[in-house]
Amino acid sequence: MFRLDNKVAVVIGGAGGLGEVCALAMVKQGAKVVLADSNLKALQEVAQRIQTATGSEVTAIQVDVTNEANTAQLVEQVVKKYNTVDILVNAHGINVKMAATDIDFNKWDSMFAVNVKGVMMTCKQFGKVMIGQKKGRIINFSSVRGIRGTDGGNAAYGATKGAVDMITRMLAAEWAPYNIKVNAVGPSVVMTEGFKKAVTPERLQVLTAKNLLKRFASAEDVAAACVYLASDEADYITGQIMYVDGGLTAIG
Repeated sequence: MFRLDNKVAVVIGGAGGLGEVCALAMVKQGAKVVLADSNLKALQEVAQRIQTATGSEVTAIQVDVTNEANTAQLVEQVVKKYNTVDILVNAHGINVKMAATDIDFNKWDSMFAVNVKGVMMTCKQFGKVMIGQKKGRIINFSSVRGIRGTDGGNAAYGATKGAVDMITRMLAAEWAPYNIKVNAVGPSVVMTEGFKKAVTPERLQVLTAKNLLKRFASAEDVAAACVYLASDEADYITGQIMYVDGGLTAIG
């Protein structure tokens, strides 16, 4: 079960930690993976690591998800190489923490450009191909912050993820006649190296206490959800936000 043999998967945000682990998991399940990100050097390093670990070819393509012409070029390159796109994973995103009274709206606009416009832009461009072939899977990266408030200056980030949730549901409804399944994964805190460096021990205790399983998500937890949603076993699931959150959203 959950095999992705010969499926073509495009992971945008592939130079990031979650994107890399998601791409690796899909390669291990048999997918042909294209990594895309704005940081070409980091992207090529990720592609090389995955190729070394699996022996499978991984393509790296630079893209600016806020530029529609550039995004369209990415689609053209993928289709030219593989003739199809089966899976789109929108794993890109940025977060700038700002107190509500100190919000810098230039940073606010940048967050919406990447997290919201960037998701809709890639969905639009890859969606055209999927509509034409009458099949496809789209997996957007959301967050528990799309439905649940928190402290720490996350108003802008939460607003972008709430928008991603509704884009996911709307596209699922609009594209269901074309056999395109659109879902999202909504992690809580993911224990990455960057997160470890950015948070204090006291804050870790507070966050752990709010989690039913008393641990944080790993990147592999999130990747497993992505693999499932991309697989044939999830054929009857669309328009859903799958919360990988250790039960955080279950307790209100």
